[in-house]
Amino acid sequence: MTSSTLTPETARQQLEEHRHWRYRGCAPDPDQPMCAQGNPAVPLDAWGPYTEEGGEAPSARNARLEAAEAVCAACPVLAACRTYGLTETPDGRLAEPEGVLGGMRSLDRHKALIARRQEAGATAAPSAGDARLDEARTAQKQALLKSLARETDEELVAYRAGMDVRTSNWHRAILTGLLGLDKETASRQQLLERARELGVLPAVRIVPDGRWPIAAAPNTDGSRQRRIAPARPVQLLLPGFPHLTRAPRPQTATGASPARRPRPRLQLVRTQPLTLPLPATTVLETAA
Repeated sequence: MTSSTLTPETARQQLEEHRHWRYRGCAPDPDQPMCAQGNPAVPLDAWGPYTEEGGEAPSARNARLEAAEAVCAACPVLAACRTYGLTETPDGRLAEPEGVLGGMRSLDRHKALIARRQEAGATAAPSAGDARLDEARTAQKQALLKSLARETDEELVAYRAGMDVRTSNWHRAILTGLLGLDKETASRQQLLERARELGVLPAVRIVPDGRWPIAAAPNTDGSRQRRIAPARPVQLLLPGFPHLTRAPRPQTATGASPARRPRPRLQLVRTQPLTLPLPATTVLETAA
């Protein structure tokens, strides 16, 4: 049985009933009760969270945890202890959220828990007709999918969907999870293809663009794009350009969108001859 199927009580019982339990490295040393028998130079509190007054320096914390992990590496009950350290309570928390167990720090065990949940979510991907897909068929998410099928730029996706960029990216992240995809690695193309397979995306033409981030807004340093699509150019978020809400186009009495008015063509003309070197200010105005 694995840590994902064992209850914390069962895993703890198996650990304490292990034939080598009394020889575990973190047991009190017979001669020095406050130190570990696996290494008398390591105090027993090296495996637990920091409890003394004041802060613990990062270097001191790392040295303490490394000493505990070194004792765990030679412990005869390492596997059973790690199994217990990775078990979950009924509410989805680690049975032992703090300290070192089975040679794993608290952070490492929490990462393992998250990875296990993501793997379980991927294996439990919805199928066509699943009631969970009803949320993906709401008006806003349908508008987002149709817009995403036509555009690849996050600003244009939001504009066509009639929402601001933040709301657009939020819906994209929700859709990724609803369709059983990994938010950190799935591409725009994968999202649209999965939506079409499950009957969520209407019969619209998809503009292909290869692998491209779809789960969230681009990072300011482009790390998400480089992880998902190393060959693609990075789109950075420019400071000073707030994401303004873009309202949907008004509807007529018949429900149809009004006819587009042609945009006026702008032409820039100089009001004075061009001379070199250029003057300090050159006045440009829009032609009537």
